[in-house]
Formats: sequence, C-alpha cells, structure tokens
Amino acid sequence: MTLINRRVQTLDEFTIQQMRNFPNATGELSGLLRDIGLAAKRVNVEVNKAGLVDILGDAGAVNVQGEEVKKLDVYANDQFMGVLRHGISCAGIGSEELDDVVIFDDEISNNSKYVCLFDPLDGSANIDVNVSIGTIFSVFRRVSPVGQPATKDDFLQAGVKQVAAGYVIYGSSTILVYATRRGVNGFTLDPSIGEFTLSHPDIKCPPAGKIYSVNHGNFFQYEEAVKDYITVCQKKDKTSGGPYTQRYIGSMVSDVHRNLIKGGIFMYPAIKDRPEGKLRLMYECNPCAFILEVAGGKATDGEQRILDKVPTHIHERTPFFTGSKLMMEELESYLNK
Repeated sequence: MTLINRRVQTLDEFTIQQMRNFPNATGELSGLLRDIGLAAKRVNVEVNKAGLVDILGDAGAVNVQGEEVKKLDVYANDQFMGVLRHGISCAGIGSEELDDVVIFDDEISNNSKYVCLFDPLDGSANIDVNVSIGTIFSVFRRVSPVGQPATKDDFLQAGVKQVAAGYVIYGSSTILVYATRRGVNGFTLDPSIGEFTLSHPDIKCPPAGKIYSVNHGNFFQYEEAVKDYITVCQKKDKTSGGPYTQRYIGSMVSDVHRNLIKGGIFMYPAIKDRPEGKLRLMYECNPCAFILEVAGGKATDGEQRILDKVPTHIHERTPFFTGSKLMMEELESYLNK
C-alpha cells in the first residue's frame, strides 16, 4: 500500500505559526480562535446526533428578535458563551439569543483585549429538516481601557474595525472559515482526530460567478432596482454565459460560503413590510462582509458599504448584498440609477 506523505496542519498549528510571524504578538487572538473552534466541535457533536436525542424542535421561548428559539439554538449559545467566559481571551460577548451584551467581569476577562459577537446557530429554522446550518462570529478589539470591565461601546463599532470574523458550517462536512486582514482560510473538521485541519488555504472569491441567491417569494415586495437586477440575472444572454442559476438555502452562512468558493451574489433586500431589512448587522452581516472583502468581494446595504455602518444597538438590522466583485458592481449599477 502506498502511503500519501502529506502534512496536515491543524487550526492550532496554523494560528501558532501565524503568531510567529509577529514577534510582538501576545497570542490572545489565536487563543480566542481556538476557543471558538472548541465550542464549534461541541455544537457539531449535538448537531450530528440531533435526530437521536431530545434536542430538536422548539424550546418554547421567543428570542429578542421575536423568533421562536430552537432547542439547539439554546445549546449552541450556552456552549459559545461558556467556552469564551472560561477562556482568557474574551472580555464579553453579544449574541442573537441574548437581549443585551454580557460582560465577563473578572480579573482575567477584564485584562482581555477582545470582545466577540455571534449568531450561535444561523439558519436554525432548517434544523428539523436536516439542512446545513452554521455559526457566525465577529471579533473586535476593545476601545475601553484594558484592566477594567468591557463596555457596550466595545461592541458598537463599525464593521471595518473587526480584527477577525468567521463562520462554521455544520453540513456534509464541518468547516470553519475565518478571516483576519492577512487573509481568509478554511479548516475542515477531521472526525478521526477531532481537529479542524487546513483544507482551504488563502481563499479568494472569484471576481464573477453564475449563481444568485435571493428569496424569490418576496420578489414583488422588493424595490424596482432590485427587481430589475433579478430579472437581468434570469435573462442573461448566451454571450454573457447564459442565465445565472438561482440557489437559495435559507441559511445565509451556507449561501455565502458557496458563493465565496464558487463565485456568486447573495441578496437579502429590504421589503415593504420590513424597510429596515431582516438580517442583523453586528453578528451576521458585518462578519460575512469582512470575510468577503478580505477575499476580494464586496458588501453593501444598497446605499453604503456594510463595513462603514456605525451601529446604534446590538440587534440592529440592515438590508444586505454581498458577493463577487464584478457581480456586485453590476448590481450597484442598478441600485444607483
């Protein structure tokens, strides 16, 4: 039998190697990313056996967004909050499932440089039908003095101030993708060793693609410019490669991941019944926008760059468009008319 001599690099090894490139690095961000990886592995175990235990279905509560909380939502939120609280690299968290931010007011946490926001289980409406779901996270450097408890101002920063962002997809394989300003890298969970291993180094979003992702059920509630662009996506002539293919999972992290790898555009416009949009700026749109921009793509709310928006509250909503650079520029040509 011929053995394949291939060096497998784990998430821990990769973050440590990256840290060695910066002699003054404290390793705190690397530690935070490893903590997130640990929580993701715990959530992954429960996702994979969700059909075998009493963890599917509704938890009988409604979150601050007015959405039904799924049991696995609660579990995922508890895991990420617990791991970050007991680590040494996070001063506080904000979550879709919590009304307000949680400050970890103890000596170690007060000396941490970072705060983290996350959507513990994006696409949770798909849990009961075995469709891919995910976790999205965003990391900011504190603006309050280190050594004191974090404040809400540490969280209410424009997305451009993120130092790292990422997501985890629980699907046919479990993949963790994270970005810093140095690049975007993807790690696939190897169940044989229980470690995330580097599988997608230095991800670049193709400048164009043939996929558009949008909820066609809301088509007649979109503004005219958005409807015009969707119509163009359906009517592309053969000289431009034929019509685009429509793909929409209902789990944003899955749609964004596919378009990041293959090229495409994801759209969640405002509708007449919800002019402020539906997706949350801080822990859904900002991290995805950061990842796409580092990878060469673009992200906007239809009027301005997503990462330039200064939030007023943790659960702020926004329209959201992101994807391949050339496709986004084509969309913007319609939005700017």
